[in-house]
Amino acid sequence: MINVALLKQICELPGAPGFEKRIRDFILSEVRGLVDDLTVDNLGNVIAVKKGKRNPENKRVMVAAHMDEIGFIVTHIDENGFLRFHPLGGFDPKTLTAQRVLIHGKKDLIGVMGSKPIHVMTSEEKTKLPKLTDYFIDLGMDKAEVEKWVQVGDPITRERELVEMGNCVNCKSIDNRIAVFILLETLRELESPAYDVYATFTVQEEVGLRGAQVSAHHINPDFGIALDTTIAFDLPGAAAHEKITELGKGTAIKIMDSSAICDYRMVQFMKETASKNNIPFQTEILTAGGTDTAGVQRMGKQGAIAGAISIPTRHLHQVIEMANKADVAGSIRLLRACLEEMDGFDWKP
Repeated sequence: MINVALLKQICELPGAPGFEKRIRDFILSEVRGLVDDLTVDNLGNVIAVKKGKRNPENKRVMVAAHMDEIGFIVTHIDENGFLRFHPLGGFDPKTLTAQRVLIHGKKDLIGVMGSKPIHVMTSEEKTKLPKLTDYFIDLGMDKAEVEKWVQVGDPITRERELVEMGNCVNCKSIDNRIAVFILLETLRELESPAYDVYATFTVQEEVGLRGAQVSAHHINPDFGIALDTTIAFDLPGAAAHEKITELGKGTAIKIMDSSAICDYRMVQFMKETASKNNIPFQTEILTAGGTDTAGVQRMGKQGAIAGAISIPTRHLHQVIEMANKADVAGSIRLLRACLEEMDGFDWKP
């Protein structure tokens, strides 16, 4: 149904915000030959252009998929060789317990997230929620050995391989490597885009949509489509109104998130396109959490008619993020259909 081997490579490559080089190099190797023009801007965004077939007005469609993943940065090496760190992106501290990480210094080193053992906690400590500052990273080395390879400012990513579970894939960094995969596969299949497509693999989304803002300012798109994960809270104890999306119910068409209200025309166009092409879909309202949709929508000179295709994902911002393969395949189908049929919709206000 989908190329899981390719997705595995994409998810497992490191790329903390501001340190996206390895995943960017892989994207560049994959996208060459699929597009008419390929550039990397000063911030590190990859902009791959596929020319439209029916585009006398030179309309531009920006499709944004961020390639960074939540991670950390080394802030201190103590006298015993333990590392302190600062988060790059949003973390629920309890998800760090008993996890392995990779420190990307002069070479990659494995480390473990350590904290105070439960055996020596006070009764009060046992009942408190953990804080990020409760954790340190243990490399199993003394300070002299650590400092041969690691320095303050080195990035850290989480260590977890991709596995298949039922009809799902499970890995760290499904957010947002699943969207990178979808955009690459769409470019591979896209034969006749209506307008010029600016497929943009953005940086630093997890720390403030920074790459999308810069690239949208440069591209100045008429239309924008962001690709990102969204919450699938279809879990035990969730009320119907809390679910946002559900795995296996189809790709999601964004109506709004905390940083953008999608253009009603784009929402309608996506719904009609999905229905016309028999693509299962659900709608998404994400009241907490923003995406590149906002940067694409607002940072061009006249703004863009913007929306988003969202991929329902369980256990977001953990190392066990899970997406349904059918939803992923449907997202590819919807994006391709939208790009090929965009000139057939009445975009007037």
